[in-house]
Amino acid sequence: MLWLQKTIKTEVTVEGVGLHSGANARMTFKPAGLNVGLVFVVPGPEGDTEIPALVENVTGEHDLVRATTLAKSGVTIHTVEHVLAALAGMGITNCYIWLEGGEPPVATCGSALGYVEMIEEAGVKPQGMPGLYYKINRPVSLREGDVEITAEPADFFRISFTVEYDDPSIGVQEATFEVRPWIFREEIAPARTFALMRDVAKLQEMGLVKGGSFENALVFDNGELAGGQKLRFPDECVRHKILDLIGDLALLGMPIQGHIKARFSGHATNVEFTKLLAKTERRMPRIYPPRNPEHWDISSIMEIMPHRYPFLLVDRITAIEPGVRVTGIKNVTINEPFFQGHFPGHPIMPAVLITEAMAQVGGVLLLTAFDDPRGKLVYFSGIDKARFRHPVVPGDQIRFELELTKLRGPICKMRGTAWVGDKVVAEADLMSTVVDS
Repeated sequence: MLWLQKTIKTEVTVEGVGLHSGANARMTFKPAGLNVGLVFVVPGPEGDTEIPALVENVTGEHDLVRATTLAKSGVTIHTVEHVLAALAGMGITNCYIWLEGGEPPVATCGSALGYVEMIEEAGVKPQGMPGLYYKINRPVSLREGDVEITAEPADFFRISFTVEYDDPSIGVQEATFEVRPWIFREEIAPARTFALMRDVAKLQEMGLVKGGSFENALVFDNGELAGGQKLRFPDECVRHKILDLIGDLALLGMPIQGHIKARFSGHATNVEFTKLLAKTERRMPRIYPPRNPEHWDISSIMEIMPHRYPFLLVDRITAIEPGVRVTGIKNVTINEPFFQGHFPGHPIMPAVLITEAMAQVGGVLLLTAFDDPRGKLVYFSGIDKARFRHPVVPGDQIRFELELTKLRGPICKMRGTAWVGDKVVAEADLMSTVVDS
């Protein structure tokens, strides 16, 4: 699995009232740089307060009855789960969320769809670098009475959820989804928050749902939907529970590779489970990409490239501008297997392998154009204007610089230059095709 960091292209703002507070609110998504994460920013008279969306900043259990609350430096923000679900579900890893009013404004009937539409309006910007992610290597579980959450190894991020309510309009509902942007947008984001009519008065006594109405929440009343509402999905309730869980898991601070299974869980147990995962994450540095967050290291490259020894000929990607250019490095040592037979006693790196290494660097650029590069291969299909200016010998470090000059469907053309220090050692125009493996 490989997650590439993404932010939004431009700022986008929404205004409205908070679901629980009923107060006027204004929220703006703003682009953020590499490795920033999802960060709430609350302006104030003494300056702006940044609250990273991390489980360490979740407040006490009493604030997790019907929503997830974050706090830092005396500043508190409520009901963050739908916003975080939208950002995480759409693959956004870096974003500043400017919030005035203490709670995100309710958007499109209490679901995450309005926030997804904000992201679509702003546009998604790939940032070219792999992001940290949490890989479930062995089962993890949390159980409190009838409530249970488990995580199991998987090659993707998938959520299964079971709910049971005694209202006949809900009953037992089960659903499973692989969480990808297009699936999240169509199948999960539109699912609205819900409540039972008999619980509404209790919630109001607790000072909640002040901004709630039949326009932004489903209310079930003994087998009927109040206020003339209609379901968007037959199992809309369990889909909303999946939405909430995605938002609460986003507080880990990185995507998850694994299958999460939840039964009867709410915000309190969602957060406790996220804390359980975070204990391992915060204690043990990730061994997944990237070790240097500004580079693609070899473990990152091996997740996107199919080549292995002795034909993996790129060691690091040092810079990438998605869809435009890429820079990569190959370290040449006497231990390269081709030196055993290529001019023994006078080792020179074969020109054809310099070209292959150049093509592999370009392949990383091409594959980063896909949300999920798994199952994609780059076929090297042509060479023009190849020139080999100087020999490459053991001890050299080759720097490859490639720029995309033409892209038509799956076929592309790149201009590549290979440098050792300040000397050009090779150059060529390369043609490649991206195909399904």
